[in-house]
Amino acid sequence: MRPVPIGAQGSYSLLVAPEHLASQFKDPMLPPVLSTPVMIMAMENAALAALKPYLAPGETAVGSHVDVRHLAATPVGRRITAHAEVTGVEGRRITFTVRATDGDEEIGAGTHERALIDLQRFAAQLAQKVSGYAKP
Repeated sequence: MRPVPIGAQGSYSLLVAPEHLASQFKDPMLPPVLSTPVMIMAMENAALAALKPYLAPGETAVGSHVDVRHLAATPVGRRITAHAEVTGVEGRRITFTVRATDGDEEIGAGTHERALIDLQRFAAQLAQKVSGYAKP
């Protein structure tokens, strides 16, 4: 990986659809509003977008920590945009401030951490783990 500069930024947008609603994940009685897990997914995608220009072939970064607050409800049909900014780099760990808006207001904010991985090594470790499971 090339050095990632503090301040590198990325974004990710999503049109809120029925499959993104809180009522689909937890409680069908909830009104049709964006779920927290989908907001977090958008924030993680924004962080990955900030890193992509610096990744070498065969590298990516996986989420390792999320600390966010969901601040406001977003109805179906509204576009959300998540933003991420690199705030620290320590070895393989990259930290970000993240936030999300829905055009009218900030709907979420917090911090996120990703860990740089080598995809070949990751796949080999996963294959070893899977092969260790007892077959039914």
